[in-house]
Amino acid sequence: MNQKSKSPKFSIVTIIVIALLLSAITLLFSNPTAKSDQITLSKFIEEARSGRIESIEVKGTQINLALIDGSKQFTYKESGTSIYDILEKGGVPERSISTLPITVTNNEGSFFWQQILISLVPFLLIILFFVFMMRSAQSNQNSAMSFGKSKARLHDGTKEKTSFDDVAGADEAKEELMEVVDFLKNPGKYQKMGAKIPKGVLLVGSPGTGKTLLARAVAGEADAPFFSLSGSEFVEMFVGVGAARVRDLFEKAKKSAPSIIFIDEIDAVGRHRGAGMGGGHDEREQTLNQILTEMDGFETGTNVIIFAATNRPDILDPALLRPGRFDRKVMVDMPDVKAREEILIVHTRKKPMASKIDLHRIAQVTAGFTGADLENLANEAAIAAAKDNHTKITMDDLEEAIDKVAMGRAKRSRVMSEKEKKITAYHEVGHAIVGHLLPNCDSVHKVTVIPRGMALGVTHFLPGEDDRYLMSKSKIEDTLCAMLGGYTAEQIFFNELTTGASNDLQKVKSLATSMVTKYGMSDLGPIIFGDSKDEVFLGKDFGHIKNYSEESAARIDQLVKDIIDNAYKRTKELISKHKKVIEKISEDLLVKETISGEELAKYFKIIPAPKKSEV
Repeated sequence: MNQKSKSPKFSIVTIIVIALLLSAITLLFSNPTAKSDQITLSKFIEEARSGRIESIEVKGTQINLALIDGSKQFTYKESGTSIYDILEKGGVPERSISTLPITVTNNEGSFFWQQILISLVPFLLIILFFVFMMRSAQSNQNSAMSFGKSKARLHDGTKEKTSFDDVAGADEAKEELMEVVDFLKNPGKYQKMGAKIPKGVLLVGSPGTGKTLLARAVAGEADAPFFSLSGSEFVEMFVGVGAARVRDLFEKAKKSAPSIIFIDEIDAVGRHRGAGMGGGHDEREQTLNQILTEMDGFETGTNVIIFAATNRPDILDPALLRPGRFDRKVMVDMPDVKAREEILIVHTRKKPMASKIDLHRIAQVTAGFTGADLENLANEAAIAAAKDNHTKITMDDLEEAIDKVAMGRAKRSRVMSEKEKKITAYHEVGHAIVGHLLPNCDSVHKVTVIPRGMALGVTHFLPGEDDRYLMSKSKIEDTLCAMLGGYTAEQIFFNELTTGASNDLQKVKSLATSMVTKYGMSDLGPIIFGDSKDEVFLGKDFGHIKNYSEESAARIDQLVKDIIDNAYKRTKELISKHKKVIEKISEDLLVKETISGEELAKYFKIIPAPKKSEV
């Protein structure tokens, strides 16, 4: 399409350039009189009689003269007359004529056509210019008309369909969406009961949790055309384009009904109206108004459902969320242990897996991973297995993939001094020992001093069988101690501190502050400090609202410091009490580079006990 539209313009430009070159060449080589003076024919005869002419050149009807003084002149004769007859009739002596250098070129025909060409070049250029302008105007008109066309991609089921079998770990969301599928398949039984299908379904969840996958699964199960596009694709720099695209999209969906429209990242056009910096009447708001109008204007029985996805439902315009617009909100949560195992089964079922693969164990150590992360994990494991020439994916491949997805590729080539390695080992073991000894901390999965990403070493904790949605005060206090384990170990064993604990200290400060300002876990009581409804149209710093006094701020700072000081004191006591075992584990870690949680427990000559599940 693009090549066809460009080729006429290219040929026109080429013709214009060629015409200009021909014109320039013709004028340059066919007009030797550019620096000559034109004289009359009688003046030419007078010059010939006086003997001042050095040579004569005749081209067609044009007579070019070169005078003895170096100047040049030209004149014209009648067509068909001979230069010799003109000289004889003018009274030039025959002896002078015979001695005068005369060159005659009989090219009157070609000279005539050269003159015609020269005279036609301007008209040719004018014609080509108008043709070029007309084609450009037509092309611009077509481009302008295409601005208002929807950029939605149609998935009509001709390719591989997505079904609910491809979606794992979102059982509640699938159950809710099955009602929509049943309505699209069997609208009659609902209409008999006077029920109306939801006009809109809003999928809410963190990035990577499978919102788009769920929408495509609904389309695949219902065997309905699926129009998908992003919210940002509605808006252009030209006013009115977004609204035109909305109208075009809904018109296409109605013609293909029953059908599904899926708008990803709807918050790009669905934010609160009237809160932008440029006033209320801007292109984004016109687009949102058109979406609201189209959803209200759906005729009964059109069987068109709108799906939209967002991870920021709090910033959407209230008019978009009222009944009659997005009637149903489906929460797509982060997967828990069971859901992660199901997702891993889906993403590994088409891959050759070794017999001793424990996907439940992998699901346990991937707390915080979304469905997209787990898909990436399975792919990275397959890549690692292929790179090592394995015939099947092993547990080691999956373990390596977890670390790679979570922290980046291992940087074994990073050059560290012996002192840096030793400090890193004691730092990580400090985390691990405190986490192992305190009952409310998560279990230690492994400790490593292999650099990954920006970290020189990592202590990986393993959550319990059930992911916790609530955290108790005692669990948070023990977690603070585990976070301070590396900082405290450096101080006790090396009598100095390094910058390696910077990230740990940031997390400690953030968690301790939340205990006081958000969770009510301090002497200030059940009070939340700071407005949770930050301004969503400004940056984090500008949007933060401080709704408490300076006295309260000073009290908060003191309580946060007390919490951290208490955690540091407990951590210091634990590490001081177990100095010998920490030294032993750290020295072994420098040799092995990685120690598992089971190996860590053997240093205490105990079997790892189950963690407390109190919340």
